[in-house]
Amino acid sequence: MDGVNLEVRGGEFFSLLGPSGCGKTTCLRMIAGFEEPTAGRIVLHGRNVAGLPAYERDVNTVFQDYALFPHMSVRENVEYGLLVKGIGGAERRRRVMDALRMMRLDRFDRRKPGELSGGQRQRVALARAIVNQPRVLLLDEPLGALDLKLRQTMQIELKSIQERLSMTFIYVTHDQEEALTMSDRLAVMNQGKVEQVGSPAEVYERPATGFVAGFVGASNVLSGEAALTITGQRHAITVRPEKIRLGRADERPEADEVSALGVVRDVVYVGAFTRYVVDLEAGGELVVLEQNLTMSSMDVLQARGRQVRLFWNRQHSRAIATAGDDQKKEEVG
Repeated sequence: MDGVNLEVRGGEFFSLLGPSGCGKTTCLRMIAGFEEPTAGRIVLHGRNVAGLPAYERDVNTVFQDYALFPHMSVRENVEYGLLVKGIGGAERRRRVMDALRMMRLDRFDRRKPGELSGGQRQRVALARAIVNQPRVLLLDEPLGALDLKLRQTMQIELKSIQERLSMTFIYVTHDQEEALTMSDRLAVMNQGKVEQVGSPAEVYERPATGFVAGFVGASNVLSGEAALTITGQRHAITVRPEKIRLGRADERPEADEVSALGVVRDVVYVGAFTRYVVDLEAGGELVVLEQNLTMSSMDVLQARGRQVRLFWNRQHSRAIATAGDDQKKEEVG
């Protein structure tokens, strides 16, 4: 970790997003108390908890592998933390049933984890965490073992649960769509550093660095002579593929548009949209995403090798900081 400084607001869904090995899980483990920082503080609701053992911190953690007790029923798994804390019988039963109902598990309370689906086991792990009513819930890639459709369903469900509980969630993921879907704010991490913190819209629409532009969704980066020829400015710019329009080579740009001449090198038909890779006359390449509103797969494949002109609004070009460049992002044009 390299000088990480983060502030998570009470009651928000905050994600740590980045590739494997970037330090996001290490951050989570330090908050949980499983690892100790070599410097700095970890402040939870005004209290510096650095040095305190995990059980003295008002947090709970949900892991990717769920860490359920296989020999216990669903009810017993959820109840376990309350038993350890010495919560009395009536209160314990009420809190367990409330958690099970919230997770739609009350009909499965007698089953063992091995008798449940992946999504159900995930909900048991969540119920076991929230039954303790922590101030902060830490989630370490909890949906990673689920298939795509179930993962997308659970993303919506998790966000809904967080809003109902008004609980602070700190969520670790390497999945960009997951972070954009659920987060109130997110921190993009790379090689032990925080590259950018902001809302999903801010991070996606206004990436601070080339790494953020490339990692959070698909993006194009132009620099050097290509950027100078196309935009009139030499510093690196990024523009999202869905912001670019494919036009005829002889078409002229509007007053507020940037344009670039090129040849379609490759075409990938993906059902609802098509991805075009265009080699630019000025150098470099741009990727374009277009919805297939009227085009068939045969129509779009015929574009390969065609000379085209690309257009995008000037406000969709963003200057970005690159390696060794302290320049901050700004609008180009």
